This record gives sequence, structure tokens and C-alpha cells, in this order.
Amino acid sequence: MAQSELIMPKMGESVHEATIIKWLKNEGDKVALDEPILEIATDKVDSEIPSTAEGTLTKKLFKEGDVVQVGKPIAIVTTSAADSVSPSRSITPVVSQTKSSPSENGEHVPAQVAEGTSAGKTSSSGKFYSPLVRNIAKSEGISRTELETISGTGKDGRVTKHDIISFLPNRKKEKPLSYLPEGEKVARSNSLPSGQDEIIEMDRMRKLIAEHMVMSKRVSPHVTSYVEADVTNIVKWRDKIKNDFEKREKEKITFTPVFIEAIVNAIRDFPMVNVSVDGTKIILHKNINIGMATALPSGNLIVPVIINADRFNLFGLTKTVNDLAGRARANKLLPDEVQGGTFTLTNVGVFGNVMGAPIINQPQAAILATGVIKKKPVVMETEFGDSIVIRSMMFLSLSYDHRVVDGMLGGSFLRRVADYLENFDINRTI
Repeated sequence: MAQSELIMPKMGESVHEATIIKWLKNEGDKVALDEPILEIATDKVDSEIPSTAEGTLTKKLFKEGDVVQVGKPIAIVTTSAADSVSPSRSITPVVSQTKSSPSENGEHVPAQVAEGTSAGKTSSSGKFYSPLVRNIAKSEGISRTELETISGTGKDGRVTKHDIISFLPNRKKEKPLSYLPEGEKVARSNSLPSGQDEIIEMDRMRKLIAEHMVMSKRVSPHVTSYVEADVTNIVKWRDKIKNDFEKREKEKITFTPVFIEAIVNAIRDFPMVNVSVDGTKIILHKNINIGMATALPSGNLIVPVIINADRFNLFGLTKTVNDLAGRARANKLLPDEVQGGTFTLTNVGVFGNVMGAPIINQPQAAILATGVIKKKPVVMETEFGDSIVIRSMMFLSLSYDHRVVDGMLGGSFLRRVADYLENFDINRTI
């Protein structure tokens, strides 16, 4: 008797792990050579993993739902010495689903099925239709009769993804669009890719961001409040100290640590903003952990967290902000540094935006956005009457979870942040 290890195969250059979805065999079951033993999922594919030996499945090394690194043993098959197969034997997984591409109604359908799989179907006329083509046809409301009329350019006349997508804009729809609302008519008519369009698959981070944002809008009833703040003193203070600070510390000072300091002070005044929701329970966080949304070179966003931001002075906040932002852009953040946030700041002003209505970073209850700082004529009251002066102004916007933060609390908190910014000491040292 001999034992053969079933190894988690490499599914692509960028794939380093896979999740076990389902075991198709139990311990003690007989397995044949190349017989599927389990199903796995990665960011890119769902696959069946075949046995590399004939014998008995002796032990499962992982359970369903476990994430396994590529190259790790996942099962042991006991074989006779004559039948044993070298563990180095390559595995060719049977791909059942790969990268998905959006259909007209926003659903995702498999973009590729391995050649030779039995997942496709043959019509009464003898034409073979892959799962991808059948899924697109189903989502677009194409009947089997209509599908038969499409000329295939694939092997043996098979209808390919390109064939069916090229067919869609010119098809004679069985149902007119008149039954759809006007906005949906426009969306449906403009959503189909043409021959000149490029279809770009979301990367892993963009998928996670998309899921997180959709979940947040579904979970929290969003309300956004706005105020305009006079940040002239902060602008003048930074202009006065930035050169000396950079020479001394070998790094720049931005407005972000000043914003974070104001947020921390306002949270001290209104602690019920620093909460999260667990069912019908409100969790009041004693630690003030501020997340700072940071744009990455890839175009994605990541939110490193300043743990216990209330324990830092302005110098400490500046150092921490610069360190986290720099390592975020270099992809050198540690997992713990993007967790545990209780409130988030996002600066839409760096993109020249006047204001924004950000989406709450779950499970937090609020997120504040700062807009671009612009010089504007402002009416100010003086001892000699009203006067028009030039001031540096900035919009602040606060999106909050209306389940636990009502308008009075949200509006008062936002106004308090603006007050701290407006009353900034221009002679402050750092």
C-alpha cells in the first residue's frame, strides 16, 4: 500500500489560494484516476479537482469553506504500490466557471467553460451551445428558436460569446421596450457592448469594494448633511510652517491631520457618532479609531486606520498620516492597519471636487468628506458693519446611518467639526 497526496493546483500566476466549496467524495470512498474529488473556488475560477491516483480517499485535510494555499496537500489517497501516481503529476482542473462579465440586467454570467466539458447543451438541430451562450440568451430573453438563427463563427459552427453579443443590438425583440419605465429603457438600450467597447474584468479589490458599497447602501438608510467652513486660518498656518517642517522632518504636512484632529475633538463632544449597530443593539466605541480613505495608483481606494487617534497630538497625527498613506500606496500595509475603524474621513477635495455624499464604511455609522479649499468673497460682520472679504472656504459633508444618528446629532456634530476648523490657532507650533 502507498499514500498519494492530492495537492492544491496552481490556477494562474496571480492565484495563490482557493476555497474548498464542496467535497464530492467522503473518506473511505473509492476514487478512480482523474475522477473529481472536490470543487474549489478562487477569485477567477470555480473548478473540480480530479484525483491523481486510483485508490481510496483516506483523509480530507481541510473541510468545506477552508481557504488553502496553492501547493498544499488537501487530501490523501491510499493506493496499491503498482497503482500509485507520483504527487508531482500535474493536475488539469475541470473549469466549471471563470471570470464573469456583466449581462444587460446587471447579473454576471460565466465568461468561459473549459473545452470538452459536458456543461454545454446540444439543440434539436444538433447545434452545441456553451453555458456562457445559454446564460446570455436566458438573461437577454432570447428564445431557443431565435438562438437557432444566429450564425456561429466558432469551431464546427458553434455560436460564440462574440456572435451572440453582436446579434443583440440588431435582434428583433419579441417584446417592445414600451412596457419598461423610461429610465430603464435608456439603461437597457445603452448597456450592451458594441464591437468597439472594451470589457474590463474587475480586479479582486474592486470586487470587494463594490460588494462593500452595495451592502452599506442596503443596510444603512443614508442621510447627508452639509456645512461650509472658513478655513483661512488653517491655510495661512500651513503656508507659514510647511517649508520649515519639511526641512526639519523630511516630509510634507498636509491638511489631513488637522481635519482628523477636529473630527476627534467633535467625537469627544458627540460620542454617539462613534457607534456601530449590531442587530437592535448600539455599540458605543470608547476608542476613537479614524480611517482615512487613500487613493491607490491602481485607482482603487483603501482605508488605513489610525488606532486611538485621540491619543495623538498634531505632530503625531501628521507622522502617522504620512506613514500610513505612503505604505498604502506602496502596498505595504499590514492587515491589522486596515481594520477596527470607528469613523472615516475621505478627502474628495484632492480631486478638485467641491463636495461629495460618501457611502458609510460599514460597520461604522458615519463618514465625513472634505471638499476642495477655494478662495471666495464672503460677507463678514465687523464692528464697522458688514464687509466683503476674500476667505478660504471649504464644504464639509457628513453621511450618517439614520437608524442611530438622527438629523440633530448628525448636523450638530458636523457643525462642531467646522467650528474647530474655523477657530484653529494660526500661531500654533508643531
